[in-house]
Amino acid sequence: MTRSDHHHDRPEIVVGLVATPPDHPARVTGRLAAELATLLAEQVGAEVRWKVRQGWGEVTPPRDGGAESLLDDLARRRTEDQWDVAVCLTDLPLQTDRTPLIAQVSTRRRAAMVSLPALGLSQLRTVRAVVPDIVGALLADTPVHPRPLGRWAPENLTSRVAVIKRVIGEDDAGEVRYVASRGAGRARLLTGMVRANRPGRALLGLSKLLVGAFGTAAFALTTSTIWQMGDALGGWRLAVIMLLGLSGLVAWLIIAHDLWEKPDGDTPAEMARMFNLGTILTLALATAVSYVVLFIGTLLAAALLIDTSVLEQTLQRPAHASDYLTLTWIISSLATVGGAIGSGLEDEATVRTAAYGHHPEPSERADDDR
Repeated sequence: MTRSDHHHDRPEIVVGLVATPPDHPARVTGRLAAELATLLAEQVGAEVRWKVRQGWGEVTPPRDGGAESLLDDLARRRTEDQWDVAVCLTDLPLQTDRTPLIAQVSTRRRAAMVSLPALGLSQLRTVRAVVPDIVGALLADTPVHPRPLGRWAPENLTSRVAVIKRVIGEDDAGEVRYVASRGAGRARLLTGMVRANRPGRALLGLSKLLVGAFGTAAFALTTSTIWQMGDALGGWRLAVIMLLGLSGLVAWLIIAHDLWEKPDGDTPAEMARMFNLGTILTLALATAVSYVVLFIGTLLAAALLIDTSVLEQTLQRPAHASDYLTLTWIISSLATVGGAIGSGLEDEATVRTAAYGHHPEPSERADDDR
């Protein structure tokens, strides 16, 4: 489908960008769409007019079909909306042969898919580099345009972005998959999942947890027995108590709010495991930051409320700055357990945003972005 521009006598090519689901991918798509036409003119061809159209995909995209299901849906969307080519950005952690799948290009369907988590932390910068090349691949050797565009080759993606390691599998004509290395690629995939899951949103959503923890800490500061307990425990025991408290809090959040993804007919076991790892890492990061905030607040309160002479009388020895740190350490760890009780009062929808398999409706996303 080529349209003539009577003013500039240049054909027009419409590129569709679809965010599936319309949560984190929509934010990346929106920023990419604003500059994609310019990037395409620079990297693919300036002899045509580039038009970029945005769209949202399904809130809960099909998981069992993997990339093939996404590409089939995208091809139908491309035909219905009369786009020349279409690219889908998704936050599904897709794999092939237990290796992270970064992108799949189907010139037969004139559709391509990019898995954002597989790009790691620098997702926007990477899609800026790879999407123009993907569009060039989709337009190569097709009747969409009257003459070849650019000098695209399958090696462009692997040379332009270091995260893409090799090209595998050309099972069908015009089907190319790009994957990452199995070891480093899986680690990058997990960091990308945490990035897409927005730990800051989970942290802000657990406000009542912090309130409950600070209340517990305030009570513990007035208990001299805890002062003596902290003085008697060694550093490794305090570290174990802290880790147990944080682990218990993460486990409580997952169990109390039913955040654990179970394999079923729609969710393959490998994808369910990746979802659960993403949820655990997101909650672990959010609770760790909450612990740091609690530690700093408790330390300031201890310095203001507990006079050195009172602490020396309880410990029966001279007090030092390290004693305040030790006291804060044990109180923060114990208060974290108290915060778990407070987390049970959180709004269910707010806590569920930490579950990687959960995606809010577009209206919820809009409210969250305000």
